[in-house]
Amino acid sequence: MENQNQFKFFIVDDDIFCANLYEQHLININYNDITYFSNGNDCLSNLDLNPEIIFLDHNMEDITGFEVLKKIKRYNPNIYVVMISGQENIKTAVDALKYGAFDYIIKDADVCEKINLIINKIIQVKAELKKANPSFIQRLLSFI
Repeated sequence: MENQNQFKFFIVDDDIFCANLYEQHLININYNDITYFSNGNDCLSNLDLNPEIIFLDHNMEDITGFEVLKKIKRYNPNIYVVMISGQENIKTAVDALKYGAFDYIIKDADVCEKINLIINKIIQVKAELKKANPSFIQRLLSFI
């Protein structure tokens, strides 16, 4: 069954087990455009593939999740970046949001359910933005 809200996902995590878990979960909920990167630099080198949602690990070896987040947002501020971390540190969560993350998830037993909630929230935000900012054609037609 095709998901009517298809997104292009990037999963960026140096923990292959976590990355596989997220990828399999996305496949199970009918998303199939998923690209995995084991480090932040590879993700940054492939932003021209135009991901819509990036699940980004906070703590990686080559470059921190915060640095990757900042560079993603400079490249395209409209990409929904969700920071994922094993840290339950409120400062880390606040900093992630301050640097432009859409949300912050703690790696725990409920991580897949949290992914579902965030995807649904992104769908709602996109729908509201579309209503609030109609396309040029819609605005033109409203004058006729």
